[in-house]
Amino acid sequence: MNADLSKLPAKLHHIPAYQPFFKEAIATEQPSLDQLVHAIATFQRRIKTSRSNFDRFVRGDTAALNDQQMLGLHLYRTKARCINCHSGPLFSDQNFHNIGFTLYGEAKEDLGRYAVTKQAEDVGKFKTPSLRNTTRTGPCLHNGMFQDLRGLVNTYNNGMPHPKRKANQLQDQLFPETSTHLKPLALSVAERDALIAFLESISTLPYPVNRPSLPGLD
Repeated sequence: MNADLSKLPAKLHHIPAYQPFFKEAIATEQPSLDQLVHAIATFQRRIKTSRSNFDRFVRGDTAALNDQQMLGLHLYRTKARCINCHSGPLFSDQNFHNIGFTLYGEAKEDLGRYAVTKQAEDVGKFKTPSLRNTTRTGPCLHNGMFQDLRGLVNTYNNGMPHPKRKANQLQDQLFPETSTHLKPLALSVAERDALIAFLESISTLPYPVNRPSLPGLD
């Protein structure tokens, strides 16, 4: 991950400890990039994400969610507006949205999807992340701005940032616009607690994987 894929096969070929494992799994000591990608995908398909209390609830275990989590589920679908973007089994619409944290024009600006598409409407847009396990995978947002969900939920409750154009930006065709989905929610403290409790219900314990001990990996 975060590797130059064109160089990945050669990098792995130079780790001798991998070679017998490659030989056993795919009958070659020097797999191609396609074979490496297939191996990673095969592992990822084995990772179960449906072991949460929420998934038990969906399968018919009505006692899997407590009253606070049930309230959080209701808020998630209604007043909190989360489901507008975080929908489906992965709790993500798989689309791109601007939630107001582009930091446009500042030293740490991140233009998001625009860096790939070069389309002005994509400035500041990021792919909607899955909310599964989000209570265990902080910090939050693409730039790690929030260390935990509490601060992020509070900011969503306030409507998220909607930056205004400065005098020198009035004609700027790239100035990003925060998604119109985002607006103040007026959630009480108890409702925010319930929403976080629901997000806890769609999280699972870490998937048990024994990391292999191979020379060259540490």
